[in-house]
Amino acid sequence: MRIPALIASLALAAGLAGCAVEPQARPGTDVFVDSAFKPPSVPIDPASAMALTPAMKQFAEHEMASEIRVKGVRNGLIDALYTKGRLQLDYDSEVTRTAAEAFDARRGNCMSLVLMTAAFARHLNLPVRFNSVYLEESWTRAHNIFFVAGHVNISLERSRLSTTWSSVFGEPELLTIDFLPPEQVRNHRSRVIDESTIIAMFLNNRAAEALTVGQVDDAYWWARAAILTDSRWLAAYNTLAVLYRRKGLYDRAESTLRVVLEREPLNIQAMSNLILVLSDTGRQAEAQNYANQLAQIQPVPPYKFFDDGVAAMKAGEFATARQLFRKEVARAAYVPEFHFWLGLADWGLGDVNGARGEIAKALENSATVKDRELYGAKLAWLNELRDQQRRRELLLAPRPGS
Repeated sequence: MRIPALIASLALAAGLAGCAVEPQARPGTDVFVDSAFKPPSVPIDPASAMALTPAMKQFAEHEMASEIRVKGVRNGLIDALYTKGRLQLDYDSEVTRTAAEAFDARRGNCMSLVLMTAAFARHLNLPVRFNSVYLEESWTRAHNIFFVAGHVNISLERSRLSTTWSSVFGEPELLTIDFLPPEQVRNHRSRVIDESTIIAMFLNNRAAEALTVGQVDDAYWWARAAILTDSRWLAAYNTLAVLYRRKGLYDRAESTLRVVLEREPLNIQAMSNLILVLSDTGRQAEAQNYANQLAQIQPVPPYKFFDDGVAAMKAGEFATARQLFRKEVARAAYVPEFHFWLGLADWGLGDVNGARGEIAKALENSATVKDRELYGAKLAWLNELRDQQRRRELLLAPRPGS
């Protein structure tokens, strides 16, 4: 029986799984066990997600105002935020920031940048529309926890404007601003979501990120706030169940996961976590039934080829490892770690150019400052080795007339 790792949904994002149907009634919120968790170490305030700080208001009244006078409200807002001459924003998926935190740090993930755009738009009395975009599920892993990320963007009234790294498109009456390359999102379907849903996604992101660094108690309060903000966002129930299992509250974990499966019977995250809970409590036959269902829905789990490739690398079987890493890249080319290890396999086989190419792809797909620094340093080292080899070849090459 395949026992999956813990799975928490991260909404960088709108993480959707299974054949979901919007429920007629909201699921219950009687799933909390506050007494099992310490009070949060930080304030849990949903309203902070899109709150404007004095610094942001000053930016709106000065730098943004000058753009607005020339280009109009919509064009001025977007150009002031996303042209390199103003905020010089950078994409960084390491943490989910509030609008104010993204503004101060000059970086953020899709969720953070959507929140910041919405905060400024509301300040300027521009109507906004939040969208959940149906993209292929993207999986990442940290500390033996899988994270499933989807995607969100934001729409304003349509207007012609030019941006740098954000793409703009939309219906005749709308202007949609997205922070992914246009070829990734232009032809994908989306659905409108409520402001309460986008805030619940933000809160669940915070819960998942707290869980990643071992802050289980804080993660509980973030997930709890997400459910209270919008109980339709089922990913928060899944995160809550992961936290209950960490605390040994198996009955609570199971009942919370079944809330999800009642509404989305094919939810991969909830089903995977339920298998773990059932196994923990000695109900192996029931766990096996769910494992069989999961194997039909997801025959090859995320990271399977990668883990087998790492094992092959440790055994010195570089050719086998390269084949396995190539399979993982073929189905998830967005994960920089896969390209990096494929580069290591190439290096082990003496293919320096192949290694350089894969580590360059790892750098290209990096979504955090830390990863960009790591893979950039590795690529610089390989480039230096290449240059040294070329210099040696020139020195050893026979000269004309010799």
